[in-house]
Amino acid sequence: MNSDGLLLRKDLRGALNIVQWPAHVSLVTLRDDLLLPVHALLRQGYADASGSLEPFAIWCQRWRGDAEYDPQLCFIAMRDGDVVGVAHGWTSAYLKDLVVHARYQGQGIGRALLAQVFDAYKQRGEPWVDLRVMQDNVRARRMYERAGMVQVQRVEL
Repeated sequence: MNSDGLLLRKDLRGALNIVQWPAHVSLVTLRDDLLLPVHALLRQGYADASGSLEPFAIWCQRWRGDAEYDPQLCFIAMRDGDVVGVAHGWTSAYLKDLVVHARYQGQGIGRALLAQVFDAYKQRGEPWVDLRVMQDNVRARRMYERAGMVQVQRVEL
């Protein structure tokens, strides 16, 4: 497995593109009743060893206890009552997680979540937002690049 990653950045100082949400998909912020399905989706998203995820109880405790945690920066895409996507940002203008359920990939959910994250940080007055992505995750890198993110550094993940 390649452990090389890229640090990507989106400049938020200009106008942002408006992205249309896919039909039948709604956006909510994190609530207690969504913690378990969000964890399950993240676990599925990292099953290919592109990231790591602790068992639910530990993850939940550490996530909520982190000084950079803000539930208003955790965006959940819902369809028919199911969690189909999650974008989780830290208060330091860093997008920690972006995962879309495999069955719903390619429908614009990831792009819409990313646009929501950009808008949230812009409203908070942040000049940019960063994220890390595996160098060999071509599909994600393409989406990020189409959204205007540029590489600022190569990092070891």
